[in-house]
Amino acid sequence: MSGIQRTALVLTIIGAINWGLIGFFQFDLVASIFGGQDAAMARIVYGLVGLAGLINLGLLFKPSPEISREPETKPTR
Repeated sequence: MSGIQRTALVLTIIGAINWGLIGFFQFDLVASIFGGQDAAMARIVYGLVGLAGLINLGLLFKPSPEISREPETKPTR
């Protein structure tokens, strides 16, 4: 996994936690940290989380090493 994918994954997890807080407690952590939903920094964070989700979309279709491996053949005697 590349550094960009790891960063995107971290941002996606942050976004998921924020959405969980919104859903369960009606509390927007990003907005409260950066001064409201309309604040420039909050909008930047929301945009970065959205881009991270798009980057991670590629991971969904990446072949798994377990699936793409060929079965091992053992030599016969």
